[in-house]
Amino acid sequence: MMVEKIKCDCCITGGGPAGVMLGYLLARAGVEVVILEKHKDFFRDFRGDTIHPSALQLMHELDLLDQFLKIPHQKLPRLKINFGNKAVKVCDFSHLPVQCKYIALMPQWDFLNFLAEQGSKFKQFRIIKEAEVNDLIKENGIVTGVKAKTPQGEINVYTNLVVGADGRSSVIRQLADLKVVESGVPIDVLWLHIPKDPALIEQSLGYINNNKMMVLTDRATYFQCGYIIPKGKFEEIKRQGLENFRANIISLAPALNLNVSSIATWDDIKLLTVQINHLQQWYLPGLICIGDAAHAMSPVGGVGINLAIQDAVATANLLSEALPKGPVPVELLKQLQQRRARPAQWIQNIQVIIHNRIVNPNLNRTNKWMAIPLWLFRIFPFLTRIPARIVGMGFRPEHVQK
Repeated sequence: MMVEKIKCDCCITGGGPAGVMLGYLLARAGVEVVILEKHKDFFRDFRGDTIHPSALQLMHELDLLDQFLKIPHQKLPRLKINFGNKAVKVCDFSHLPVQCKYIALMPQWDFLNFLAEQGSKFKQFRIIKEAEVNDLIKENGIVTGVKAKTPQGEINVYTNLVVGADGRSSVIRQLADLKVVESGVPIDVLWLHIPKDPALIEQSLGYINNNKMMVLTDRATYFQCGYIIPKGKFEEIKRQGLENFRANIISLAPALNLNVSSIATWDDIKLLTVQINHLQQWYLPGLICIGDAAHAMSPVGGVGINLAIQDAVATANLLSEALPKGPVPVELLKQLQQRRARPAQWIQNIQVIIHNRIVNPNLNRTNKWMAIPLWLFRIFPFLTRIPARIVGMGFRPEHVQK
């Protein structure tokens, strides 16, 4: 069988937010880029829907914001938590120094399709779908490309740099044998859809009551629901029965009472195994990982997409000039990790604290831990600016180099 050979300046594995954003930015800078995406399209449910203010600011800097906001979306100018029977505002984005002072809720596939469409306007941009990477190509200890299988046959992509942007189950980091450092996480999440009553104009994002926790994401006609469970307890929850599970949802959000019957079988529920981890070293000569492949985030705060996009911008800013000239110097890859690892680690540290002290259904004191900060947010509303800054902007937000 003939093997197709492709040459490019940069080969990105993974067509998620980090990969497609990086591909767009590199092509915009004149860098020949090939993105290998193992699926046939971007339509995969139960992915993060949150486009944060700092990411919207990047779209503004790219002169894409007006077009982007024509895509159907919901605006979330503040985040609330229903604690028992009280709704408490915990984030207020109205004070952020950005163009869009809100989180845009948009299905991830719409975001990726938009970026891919914009990227396709550049001749240097190419996405190959249904391309499953299965090996690295090396010469004298340096990564010089990847091998992949497609429905049309095998391809070898030769490049000056391989970027692993293939998520928390990254094949690239496995093939490169990069060491993963795990942080213990006490939760998993059950994802499901619940139809939305048109009368519900605005819903609180989070629900906490009687040691049970749930997050709702508004998708106009339905809610995407993330129900938090102790890690590894899904089978036990199944044994308690579907009716008991529905009752637990109603106890958190009584407004969903008439719609939980849509949860007909356990097949309607998807288990997300939550991870927090990071690579000790993100790179090898000729290869680097970014986004979840470098630092898998918890769903807490919905910040994973934001960090992946920030990684992509930093990568393009630092490497776009070097990529067309030949193999990227290892020193530049080291600089990229030094720039982006610390912001990711700070967020992960916060997530670990939240998991261990607050969002932990193994504890019987969730209400106790939550009561104090929520009381402070009610008494001193200006304090909501602090989590808004962390969630909405992150640490060290990046900016597009013109």
